[in-house]
Amino acid sequence: MKTEKTSNRSNGLIQITNLSKFYSKGKIRAVDDLCLTINQGETFGLLGPNGAGKTTTLRLLNGLIKPTNGTANINGYDILTDSQQVKSISGLLAESPGVYAKLSAYEFLEFMGSLYGIHKSELKMRINELLTFFDLLDRQNDLIEGFSTGMRQKVLLASAIIHDPEVIFLDEPTAGLDPRAARTVKQLVKDMSNRGKTILVSSHRLSVVDELCDRIGIIHNG
Repeated sequence: MKTEKTSNRSNGLIQITNLSKFYSKGKIRAVDDLCLTINQGETFGLLGPNGAGKTTTLRLLNGLIKPTNGTANINGYDILTDSQQVKSISGLLAESPGVYAKLSAYEFLEFMGSLYGIHKSELKMRINELLTFFDLLDRQNDLIEGFSTGMRQKVLLASAIIHDPEVIFLDEPTAGLDPRAARTVKQLVKDMSNRGKTILVSSHRLSVVDELCDRIGIIHNG
């Protein structure tokens, strides 16, 4: 799905303004008045302990949940009024994503690609490229239910970037991966950064964000 980009990139590709998300009538402040600018082509790390507000922030920016206060712009699109456009130009690897375990790896990526309106011939090529990169080509017809945690993570990451998004949100991208698979994911992040993608990585592991990110912001209690 191609979408015209209208942002003023000198002001940052991602503009977060007083973004807040409260629960239990304001007693729980998952994200509290967050302001942040992330530039085009930058890999930004959001570092903090579990429960700090990292996942909520990514879900807000991707349009999965609505903020209590404040807003954000993703490449010129407002997360409140332009949520579908935001989703079309961004990819999200969630911390606890759902997956259709009864589909094969190829079928799942084909399904995800069809949601973005990718032409069949282009989609087939894209799937083969991603399966090859993640060393899953020989398992493409196996059901995901038989995959290890690391293999599932690879498939989910491939699905997040199947449409070659401008902005990529990665929530704990190396979770559950063995060292070799983690290196593959880290290399992919670096490659995407070199291609000018804007990436927001959230993690509780300093080593991950330190290795991958141009800048790091520490979040605590929202």
